[in-house]
Amino acid sequence: MEEEINQEQKTILIVDDEQPIREILVYNLEKEGYNTIEASDGITALNIALEQYPDLILLDIMLPKMDGLSVCKRIKNSYNVPILMLTAKDGEIDKILGLELGADDYITKPFSVRELIARVKANLRKVENISMPRVENDYTKKKENKITVNDLELDLDKFEVKIRGEIIDLTVREFEVIKFLASQPGQVVTRETLLEKVWGYEYYGDIRTVDVTVRRIREKIEKDTSSPKILITKRGVGYYIASK
Repeated sequence: MEEEINQEQKTILIVDDEQPIREILVYNLEKEGYNTIEASDGITALNIALEQYPDLILLDIMLPKMDGLSVCKRIKNSYNVPILMLTAKDGEIDKILGLELGADDYITKPFSVRELIARVKANLRKVENISMPRVENDYTKKKENKITVNDLELDLDKFEVKIRGEIIDLTVREFEVIKFLASQPGQVVTRETLLEKVWGYEYYGDIRTVDVTVRRIREKIEKDTSSPKILITKRGVGYYIASK
């Protein structure tokens, strides 16, 4: 019952120029207890997002007036909201996630409603977990609620990452990835585990999502991305934070 109450408080902005798709999304999301707002073009979506601050945005790439990638970038420059990109082509995935836009996730058309609802819930859950008061447990029990590994420092209360004392601007998803890895330095974590633990769903997503997110993080924290010293790849296995 508590989960339903939380969902009723969440508002989702649905941005797609195809009315049948919007209708399907509105019907299924409202059935799950979410409030919905609709936009059929990029300019309207941007205005709604910056005026009403929805809790999550489902954003199509191909939109009239302003494309979805530009809308995503403009919104993320203003506030940090989970954005799930809707794409009709699987080949666009790397382009979406590879750009410095801050998109949190993607789903390809035609999509499974069950999968889309799972993605929505997972992304909203991650934001709630960050904003909730911290309960000390084995995962978060660090001095002053911080994690420090060599030049890397995470302040879990401030949702802040520093490299050699310099604050690094990360998205919610990027912060969650680096927090999960930094909490167990030197331990290799598989892509599948990261997808399940950080993205919050098991085998719904594409592990390329993990690779591209790691690449984005490296571009922000490493001096030389071709020879990373902080976030290391264990070829064929996964990733880890260097402990020495």
